[in-house]
Amino acid sequence: MKNWKKTAEVAIIGGGIMGVSAAYYLARRGVSDVVVLEKDLLAQASTGLSVGGIRQQFSNPANIRLSQESVRVYERFGEEFGADIKFRQVGYLFLAQKEDTWNDFLFSIETQRQHDVPVEVLSPDDIKQRWPYLNVDDLKGGTFGPKDGYADPYLAAMGFATSARKLGVRIEEKTEVTGINIEGGRVQGIETAKGSISAPAVVNVAGPWGGEVARMAGPDLPVKPYRRQVFMTKSFDAIPKSVPMVIDQDVTFYFRGEEPGIIMGMSNPDEPSSFNLNVDRDFLEKVIEAAIRRAPVLENAEILRGWGGLYTITPDDNPIISEAPGVKGLFSAIGFSGHGFQQAPAVGLILSQLILDGQTNFDLKPFSYDRFGKKEQEGEKRVV
Repeated sequence: MKNWKKTAEVAIIGGGIMGVSAAYYLARRGVSDVVVLEKDLLAQASTGLSVGGIRQQFSNPANIRLSQESVRVYERFGEEFGADIKFRQVGYLFLAQKEDTWNDFLFSIETQRQHDVPVEVLSPDDIKQRWPYLNVDDLKGGTFGPKDGYADPYLAAMGFATSARKLGVRIEEKTEVTGINIEGGRVQGIETAKGSISAPAVVNVAGPWGGEVARMAGPDLPVKPYRRQVFMTKSFDAIPKSVPMVIDQDVTFYFRGEEPGIIMGMSNPDEPSSFNLNVDRDFLEKVIEAAIRRAPVLENAEILRGWGGLYTITPDDNPIISEAPGVKGLFSAIGFSGHGFQQAPAVGLILSQLILDGQTNFDLKPFSYDRFGKKEQEGEKRVV
């Protein structure tokens, strides 16, 4: 194929925000020949369909640190990348109905405060006073992170991609990877629908397709895609702006402001793994029920549209960030269970360090390739 370059120092599989973040940090370190392979268009899958939440309220210290580093990048994104990603630090409000959930919240707060996460503990009366549109009758309490919020995932990905291109990164869209070449326990390159690329380092950041890409190299990882449906209302002024990201933890329902309306969604624990992106109108009724139960004023909101996105989930809700055991040069960052966008800046930096230095000062033990099947690991509890 004309202009097809058959070599690269690093080949990155996946053109979501994780892929372009890794490419940017590699190029910033002076790697002159990085290529990103995307089977569709940049940031059109999980990244572009994300609701853009960014928080530091995690139960696992390793996740806290990933998010803290990423928040620092997002806070100065305009300065470094010249793009306004509409980062709004309106806060995350986690709500607990069950006693066990509330106890988990209180335990997590100790961990969060040990790691300098700004977080407030709120009684139901406190919550009602600050957000009077919420029903608090069934709540044990809540926690609020004032530095949490949301940003536009597509704009953030394009900011990384534009800066990466300026540093010499090649981005090949509409280019599906069909194989990973390995000889003698070392990556040799990849095969694509357009041709082969010889490369000593390959990065799997294929999001929902990360498990399929991993199987090209042999490892069968417990990483599966699950649909998450999101709905947006028409213009709605009955809830005063700004609206935090409200997480009703025990029913996995959430909503936040999205000018001029409200975005809302909920997990369906009975839905099997799939690549289904269709909108289920029957499920919308359940989402509306949860919405009205938590914020009765939402009964007057009209749904404008809905869409489906994909979470990539592991058994412990923690990602895999590691070089593959027994396959030198094959790196993965997949299975973020809905946290990929918000942690992408830190993970891109980590991948560049693993590839170029063979190490990182981040604690990656909770994210190791080979943790599954061993003694049960402490997973992430703050997942919806």
